[in-house]
Amino acid sequence: MVAAASGPVGSLVGQLARLAGARAVGIVGGPEKCAFVQGELGFDAAVDHRTPDFADKLADACPRGIDIYFENVGGAIFQAVMPLLTKFARVPVCGLIGQAGGAEFSGPDRLPGFMRDVLSKSLTIRGFINYDFGELYPDFLRDIGPNIKAGEIKYKEDIVDGLENAPKACMGMLEGRNFGKLLIRMRGVGSPE
Repeated sequence: MVAAASGPVGSLVGQLARLAGARAVGIVGGPEKCAFVQGELGFDAAVDHRTPDFADKLADACPRGIDIYFENVGGAIFQAVMPLLTKFARVPVCGLIGQAGGAEFSGPDRLPGFMRDVLSKSLTIRGFINYDFGELYPDFLRDIGPNIKAGEIKYKEDIVDGLENAPKACMGMLEGRNFGKLLIRMRGVGSPE
């Protein structure tokens, strides 16, 4: 299971999972992103977190539970995933975009229930920040390059023209409005102007 599966990190994670022989299910925002993740990227299933029956659709997509959940979002999406985690499931935490902007938590304290699930399901949860693995970058480039060249790994870029449009584009990214890797193209640097 991969959150933010149409973004640059999630899309790569899911495709690498498929290349390794795993079943890949992506969580995305909207039907267009679902179609892209499943059709273009080859995920086995995609679930739109914006649908009112998201938790039910997630359970339908993972009838045997979730063994690995690549976390990019947190918040309500993680709350829907948590009951589906299997015994000894692994959760690499790469991002928490759902908490961007200092969102306040409201409602009951969920930490005791979360810790009970970590203990009773024997979960392994680990923060994963790419710069902690910088020495592996040359190996990554060597290994992934042929997959990109062969078309086994695909990517999507969302290009916004002009530095003046960067703030709005970045705010949109935090709200899930971009589609793929957000890039800001500055005039005179690779742009037609």
